[in-house]
Amino acid sequence: MKILYINALYDPYIAGGAEISLKLIVEQMQAKGYEVVVLSMVPQGKLHVDMVDGIPVYRVGLHNLYWPFAKEKPDPLRRFLWHLRDTYNPTMGRYVRQVIQLEQPDIVSCHNLVGWSIAVWDEIRRAGLPVIQVLHDMYLLSPDSTLFHRQRGGLVQRLLSKLMRRRHKSQSARMGAVVGISHSVLDRFLAQGYFQHVSCHVVHNARLIPAAHPPRLRSEGQPLTVGYIGTLSAPKGVEWLIRQFKATAIEGKLRIAGRGKEEDMLYFRELAGADARIEFVGYVEPGVFYSTVDVLVVPSLWEEPLGMVAVEGLANNLPVVASNRGGLREIVMDGINGIRCDPDRPESLGDALVGLWRDVAWYNRLAGEARASVSRFLDVNRMVSEYEQVVKATLTHRADA
Repeated sequence: MKILYINALYDPYIAGGAEISLKLIVEQMQAKGYEVVVLSMVPQGKLHVDMVDGIPVYRVGLHNLYWPFAKEKPDPLRRFLWHLRDTYNPTMGRYVRQVIQLEQPDIVSCHNLVGWSIAVWDEIRRAGLPVIQVLHDMYLLSPDSTLFHRQRGGLVQRLLSKLMRRRHKSQSARMGAVVGISHSVLDRFLAQGYFQHVSCHVVHNARLIPAAHPPRLRSEGQPLTVGYIGTLSAPKGVEWLIRQFKATAIEGKLRIAGRGKEEDMLYFRELAGADARIEFVGYVEPGVFYSTVDVLVVPSLWEEPLGMVAVEGLANNLPVVASNRGGLREIVMDGINGIRCDPDRPESLGDALVGLWRDVAWYNRLAGEARASVSRFLDVNRMVSEYEQVVKATLTHRADA
């Protein structure tokens, strides 16, 4: 059996957790005896194939106004025109047709389709192949992939967003199966009327994460080092974290690791101001970063589909303070391995950090439970076996239909 996997990016081009998870899935499925092939995008260039750790990976240049993974943020008009073309991009669909003709897969697993557009669905169905759609984000619901800007935008923006996704909703009912990486993200789509009468599954992502250090037990009077790692952007709640940390009298530091759009980086640095406790450390290898902080904060304002950075922190024996949004609620258990905060009550984040700083016994209890609490998310075999069952069930259902 041959499986074609389609995603916006593939190793070594990594934008987030979707690419990390996909690489694990593809390699492990090949190890199980399946033939696998990947189709992904690069900023420019003709369709070509190379080998990545024994996996054939097709790449092709994106046909749109700009490369969406660049650091620079285009002006509003260019962004609108880009998203308009990305609503349905037949040029990208034709590359899918070429790869299907070359590789003759038995089934196609679609992941992040930003840049590809749902033109790929039509090409796959024209070839008579079943489609499994994996939901890593909100792209099929909203052009910005987060719903964050649509919620904050005006009426015109929300109407345009809805119109750009009208076709996505109707076409979603023709999938062979849909997989949410959390109950939260799948339920969000189902509540909007997507994937009607489609076989639905939830497969939580998993990572191979060795602990960077054993649980660090704190003692009275110790400073507290708070950490954030990830994209520096508004939906990720970086502003909320900086403002709340500045408002506390915590003895310690806030270490912010990661990158973002240049204008966002400038804004966050200006917001931090002269507070010497706040450090922007740029890119840091996650394992190294977790060994330098006492608590990890995941303050997302959008509905995180899952939030694997929280898993990484917990796997490294760190208590996690997270917003009570999206899939984070399936990872961070309030009072057991961390604290959940409410973005609608901004002070709840500051209160949580102060509580962990002052209450050493509470901190030590949460740190002691952290890694064991996410054992499910550290089991790659579990994740791959569940995806394998989805593939088998989808093909069996199609054969019986």
